[in-house]
Amino acid sequence: MRDILDPIVKWWDAGEAFGLATVVRTFSSAPREPGAAMAVSADGEAVGSVSGGCVEGAVYELASEVRDSGQAVLQTYGVSDDDAFAVGLTCGGIIDIFVEPVSSQTFPELGDIAAAVRADEPVAVATVIDGPGQVGARRVIWGPAGGPAGQEDGPGDGCQPDLRRSSGTLGSGDRLDQAVDDDARGMLAQGLTGVRRYGPDGERRRDELSVFVQSFAPPPRMLVFGAIDFAAAVARAGKFLGYRVTVCDARPVFATRRRFPDADEVVTDWPHRYLAGQNVDARTVICVLTHDPKFDVPLLEVALRTPAGYIGAMGSRRTHEDRLARLRDAGLTEDELARLRSPIGLDLGARTPEETAVAIAAELIQLRWGGSGRPLTTTTGRIHHG
Repeated sequence: MRDILDPIVKWWDAGEAFGLATVVRTFSSAPREPGAAMAVSADGEAVGSVSGGCVEGAVYELASEVRDSGQAVLQTYGVSDDDAFAVGLTCGGIIDIFVEPVSSQTFPELGDIAAAVRADEPVAVATVIDGPGQVGARRVIWGPAGGPAGQEDGPGDGCQPDLRRSSGTLGSGDRLDQAVDDDARGMLAQGLTGVRRYGPDGERRRDELSVFVQSFAPPPRMLVFGAIDFAAAVARAGKFLGYRVTVCDARPVFATRRRFPDADEVVTDWPHRYLAGQNVDARTVICVLTHDPKFDVPLLEVALRTPAGYIGAMGSRRTHEDRLARLRDAGLTEDELARLRSPIGLDLGARTPEETAVAIAAELIQLRWGGSGRPLTTTTGRIHHG
């Protein structure tokens, strides 16, 4: 839904009702991930996509019906379903799509959610999609960074404001709401979206209720060190993949906004000092392109002791061996050194900055989804992993 927030909020602001279809579960080679959405306005305008084209027509019709009827529907499309096959889901996958009516009356929190997403504040939306009780009931969970647009929800322990709050109810009582709140905040921390199952009182060992939790976590960070031409290409690729990109270099003549227009921020600082002051998590990508021991060795000392999910460094194999020796002398362990991906990127034969950026992007995608990195023509089985 993140991709279509702007147009649907305009409809919402205007008081229009619309049908919102969201992918909530996928199986096998499904074309879109959970959270992908399509909306159909009162005058028939459609925005977004749930299948990359396979079942768009059928979902459009269903979203129009739900918008008019006001009744939410959970629909499955896949090759095992005759009707789904007839509308064209021939990729071998199965998708569950939840379609709900939305307006300012049925979803009063939508404006606040949009404001939080624009401000990079974490928020999750939990919706009952199946089971006894209130299908379509919704609860909004604001993450630890605060409520809508930085608002505070009043005192917590009497000294500090409580920046974690929720609104709405899933309809089965406080226990279910509290269980979903806990799980949703954990999913927000990891940037996860998906279905969780509960009993009517929030029992995690039961599965009568299916609750779809859509996380609107801030985008993961990509920290690019070294203001060189390769960094400009990597910054462009990082933005394309959805990262919040920072380029950092100690040399002000090179670390300029003009040279890196695609970066979200350009910082002039010693790389190791800048990194030491940042909040790094398991979704963070660190690309060390400095190619100079006086910069990259102190930087990697810091980087390899963070929880960053990816740490790559540019350089030849000879440079890599020299770098490892220096890092061992600095006291890093073999387990810490094993986290370093150097030379950076997949073996694509890349030469230019743009080709090298593609090789780095390819490695990030491979690690995210568990691909082999081999040509698809030489593999068998499922195309989409995870």
